[in-house]
Amino acid sequence: MTKHHGYQGRDPNLLGLATVACLTGESVPEAPDTRNPAAVALGRLGGLKGGPARAKAINEAKRKRIARAGGKAKAKLHARNRA
Repeated sequence: MTKHHGYQGRDPNLLGLATVACLTGESVPEAPDTRNPAAVALGRLGGLKGGPARAKAINEAKRKRIARAGGKAKAKLHARNRA
């Protein structure tokens, strides 16, 4: 299986740009970050607090059920990709 290094998405124009840049030795310009910095910081803050708080709130049995369901979903995805 081949890996696409530096190519994100399925836009053929971006793939062409990346291919030409690779062949000519140029670098592909990065897209500017257009997100609101305050919103990014606030979202990160909530994410940092949310994970540990959720883990603390649920009991061991429920945590095991969640992990088992995630493992089954991942196995199903890998099985589908192998076929």
